[in-house]
Amino acid sequence: MNRVILMGRLTRDPEVRYSQGERSMAITRYTLAVDRRGRRSQNQDGEQQTADFIPCVAFDRAGEFAEKYFRQGMRVLVSGRIQTGSYTNRDGQRVYTTEVIVDDQEFADSRNASAGDGGSYQQPYQPASRPAPSSAIGDGFMNIPDGVEDEGLPFN
Repeated sequence: MNRVILMGRLTRDPEVRYSQGERSMAITRYTLAVDRRGRRSQNQDGEQQTADFIPCVAFDRAGEFAEKYFRQGMRVLVSGRIQTGSYTNRDGQRVYTTEVIVDDQEFADSRNASAGDGGSYQQPYQPASRPAPSSAIGDGFMNIPDGVEDEGLPFN
């Protein structure tokens, strides 16, 4: 089974390209800095390395989503599969690649937490009638304001 789940921060804004052909498709690439747990290892320069930098590729709608909403510094959760490959560069040397092909991706922090970490992104449309999280009662539940219709709620 080839399955990977990663949580990390985007090292830069995603880069998108569109495929050629009958149906153009978004191909979005980004890199996640994923913190290591436990032992710290040294990189080639002898410095302590505490994160791995994992290249990720998202296709079609997932790629469009990443382009629209993901920004440098945001913490995201990604699941997918590892894909390896190789090619010969201009110097005639064989180069080996490893990347994660994204199946699912989502925000790992709330909107407010991301904004506090320097990440600035626009949250998708949110109805104005929805109460803000700060209106939670002491037991963790939120008061539903008068005038909110039942069909707008995710349950009955």
